[in-house]
Amino acid sequence: MRRADRLFQIIQILRRSTRPVTAQDMARELEVSPRTIYRDIADLIGQRVPVQGEAGFGYILEDSFDMPPLMLTPEEIEAAVLGAQWVMGRGDPALAGAARDLIAKITSVVPEHLRAVIAHPATGVPTRSSPAPDGIDLARARLWIREGRKLAMTYRDEKGAVSERVIWPVILGYFEAALMLAAWCEMRQDFRHFRADRILSTRFLEDRHGQRPGELRQRWKRSLDSRPERQRPSGPAGKS
Repeated sequence: MRRADRLFQIIQILRRSTRPVTAQDMARELEVSPRTIYRDIADLIGQRVPVQGEAGFGYILEDSFDMPPLMLTPEEIEAAVLGAQWVMGRGDPALAGAARDLIAKITSVVPEHLRAVIAHPATGVPTRSSPAPDGIDLARARLWIREGRKLAMTYRDEKGAVSERVIWPVILGYFEAALMLAAWCEMRQDFRHFRADRILSTRFLEDRHGQRPGELRQRWKRSLDSRPERQRPSGPAGKS
């Protein structure tokens, strides 16, 4: 790896981290010695990159640092295109359209010599037939998740039983066989996972559930950690 590329990668590592990163951790990722990282950090500081920290404690990058966001490597472009292809084949129309727009925007700003990576990617995803229509507006559901609002829905479980639920939506999960909606269920007083193609109808309530989306998601994650492995969502079945 060229030294200029390594300095850029150090900035990337620091920028993506929410806590101090030690020279040892950066050295392992970049496959160099910690001594090299110490020299590189000193050079970055000398170039007025706002890196704070010290040996043994770790380093952080101040929030004030700004770097052009689209200095992308071929691998980063490949990752973005691969992800966008996946979303185009599996996401709802709003997400699929956003994925197409994302590829177009990346194509318009990357240097000419990198556009072949987008036009002729070395990776790809298999095509997928259109899923059965869901009884839920997924674009609006994502908005309700961000705004912390409730949903009322009619749901048919895997045994065919139909029930009315009021839920606090947490996250939409895309599995190969189905789209899952994780939510706090007021009827069950617990977190549940619902297949989107079993939602028969939905009403988007204006009521807020009173928890910040991030806090609700953390509660959901803790509930998953406390469950036996066999009770965690792993695919199309889901728990309701």
